Amino acid sequence: MLKRANDTSDWNRLADHALAGELLSRNEARAVLAAGDEMILDQLAAAYRVRRHFWGNRVRLHFLLNAQSGLCPEDCHYCSQSTISAAEIAKYPMIAQEKILDAAARAARLKAGTFCMVISGRAPGERVFNKVLDAVHEVKARHDLKICACLGLLSEEQTRRLAEAGVDRVNHNLNTSESHTPNIVSTHTFEDRRQTVRAVQAAGITTCSGGIIGMGESDDDVIDLALELRRMEVTSVPVNFLIPVPGTPFEDRQELDPRRCLRVLCLYRFLLPSQEIRIAGGREVHLRSLQPLGLYAANSIFIGDYLTTGGQEPRKDIEMIRDAGFVLEKADGSEFEGDPLEDFPEHVLQTPLPVLRHPTAPHYAGPR
Repeated sequence: MLKRANDTSDWNRLADHALAGELLSRNEARAVLAAGDEMILDQLAAAYRVRRHFWGNRVRLHFLLNAQSGLCPEDCHYCSQSTISAAEIAKYPMIAQEKILDAAARAARLKAGTFCMVISGRAPGERVFNKVLDAVHEVKARHDLKICACLGLLSEEQTRRLAEAGVDRVNHNLNTSESHTPNIVSTHTFEDRRQTVRAVQAAGITTCSGGIIGMGESDDDVIDLALELRRMEVTSVPVNFLIPVPGTPFEDRQELDPRRCLRVLCLYRFLLPSQEIRIAGGREVHLRSLQPLGLYAANSIFIGDYLTTGGQEPRKDIEMIRDAGFVLEKADGSEFEGDPLEDFPEHVLQTPLPVLRHPTAPHYAGPR
């Protein structure tokens, strides 16, 4: 247990534990989340030691495509695409392959290393699943991009077919702790999500699974989620920050500020030292002017828009990374050489289909 919450050496000791592969105690993890605002820079410095050891100063960019929007029978309370949501969003079936290829070309121009293709729904039907496989083949043939697919609940047979098609990673978020899950959704269980992650691992595909912060969870729920991701040896961990969107059951949730978000990122770096940690949905809204500080714990972000909402202008993301002294990571893990803003698209990213956005800001709309 931490003896002095205001002692810089305590945070460095946690970094030492993480670098040695040792697990923080629950009391130590709680102390990270409960620390005063005056300690945030010391926490970030300690978390950066761990981040730098495993990831150097590299930042991986992920580009998100909402290939099928809305029309989902699940009742996830946070989601604007769920069956119980009255949020005004675009709703459409699986888009044409041509539009997927256009989006992949944008991802490549924006220096993204990973192209994330997402469809709404509980699980993909055979017709849609085959369209996803065909699109993966074409994207791989044209671009040097890693492909991450987020398709809902999947079987081992489906994940095997994704691996054969060339999918590099599958996203399926656990979202929150097992004990808090019934407060979030009733149409599937925590174990349903866990089984999909296991199916991905059985197929030999790297796993992407994280959560959403700000849904009424306790500090122990935040810790339990990280511990489960550690036990499951998940490769990539997106950390989303909920924005309560009118029309969803969580429209009145107002729980986050930038310091809370930074403390969560520090804790996840201590508990998940070697994993790719991505600041995902809600980054622009909740970290606001402190976004660059998040990169001292996390090593990845989305660039461009989210599923049903707009993100920060891509050029500003690149400038933020460059100005903070970080460098872009290419699809093969190497550093991007030269100025990433040379030959950068002049105009703000345009999505392939019209997107109806919340009038004030992006909300959680990253992979599910």
